[in-house]
Amino acid sequence: MKIRVKTGLVSLLIALLASAGLARAESERSYSGNAGAQAFIERMVAEHDFDRTELRALFAGAHYKQSIIDAMTRPAEKVKLWKDYRKIFVTEKRLRQGLQFWREQRPWLEKMQAEFGVPIEYVVAIIGVETYYGRITGNYRVVDALSTLAFDYPARSPFFTKELEHFLLLAKEQKLDPAILKGSYAGAMGYGQFMPSSYRAYAVDYNNDGVADIWADPADAIGSVANYFVRHGWQRDEGVVVRARINADYNAELVNKLMKPKLSLVQLAEQGFSPVPEMSPEVKAIPLRLQGQAGVEFWLGLQNYYTITRYNHSFRYAMAVTQLAEQIAEEMAKGD
Repeated sequence: MKIRVKTGLVSLLIALLASAGLARAESERSYSGNAGAQAFIERMVAEHDFDRTELRALFAGAHYKQSIIDAMTRPAEKVKLWKDYRKIFVTEKRLRQGLQFWREQRPWLEKMQAEFGVPIEYVVAIIGVETYYGRITGNYRVVDALSTLAFDYPARSPFFTKELEHFLLLAKEQKLDPAILKGSYAGAMGYGQFMPSSYRAYAVDYNNDGVADIWADPADAIGSVANYFVRHGWQRDEGVVVRARINADYNAELVNKLMKPKLSLVQLAEQGFSPVPEMSPEVKAIPLRLQGQAGVEFWLGLQNYYTITRYNHSFRYAMAVTQLAEQIAEEMAKGD
């Protein structure tokens, strides 16, 4: 009887260890034999003249990361209410570090504001929300992140396969080693967390040193974020978001639609939304309804608000950036 119990325990232990080993092997498997990766390699060789042997070696060293898949299924901007989401990004620490970043980078920020027309506080807030002003830029190797999402995340495989293509082209153009570059679990990089396609389209060499370095050069990061804003429709000297007053019969179907503002304030008034304070009736806006700490809040997001959502397609994200920017500007004004 005792022997049977021990044997059962040993068998169970062996089974558990084997299961753990299989799970570990699955979570650490390489892409050397992955059919999707091999097809991708052949396309990069045919379309962009990459070296087949070098790419095979790169993907043999790229590994699947289950933690990336887990993170993709529960992003904070989709699962949290505004009152909880706000607590993550609009904090005293982020405000304090934003003021420090502004003071340290004042010449570049003032140059950017004059040239691009984007208020300093919004570029500072974006960099603050994304990476704590360059302090937290991501610990995943970008090749691991994008390979995992391109070849093992069917829901968005086409998008991340394209980003992987841009990443390899970027590394080739900038003469960088793709095996060592790090970023977020989604493959975003640098101070402003640019995806590879955004880097290639919008990153600028703002200090004219010959390279657009968004990983380690705050000047280039500042110019690149501003360029992204302008290229996505930022309007110089215009507002971002205003409070809204609603009628009892307001059209709830219009709220929180992330689309380019199409309805004028006159039209929105007919649907039960009015700005506080009053604005030009021709201005176009998006009605917003957020669950705040003290209850439901109603806002009208203007064109510049929509531009912020092009950086991250979340109305909560855009509101967090806006409110952090307003706090930074207010505190900076007191200090100056």
